[in-house]
Amino acid sequence: MKTISTARPLICSLVFVGGCASPFHASLDTAKYDRMSCVELNVAMGEVAKEMSATAITRGKVAKTNIPGWLWGARRVASTVTARQSAKIEQLRQQEAAIAAVRRSKC
Repeated sequence: MKTISTARPLICSLVFVGGCASPFHASLDTAKYDRMSCVELNVAMGEVAKEMSATAITRGKVAKTNIPGWLWGARRVASTVTARQSAKIEQLRQQEAAIAAVRRSKC
């Protein structure tokens, strides 16, 4: 009974993180970066870098989670979460590149 009670929070957290990691929640709007000042661009770059780092840490934790074999579907959930986190990181890299391009031309 103890293993079931410890597995439940793991599954709930994987589903929760997976739902929040949808790569379609934010689109890349490069026009807004053209209107920003150098200070605002630096702040935006820092926020994107912080979010990318947190996403990569979460992806690593999910990928390294030791999932018991008797827990049906858990490996599929973990791989889906990892794929979503990878897509989110790629979207953040594109956002970071857009900010860096505008920053190079303005600052």
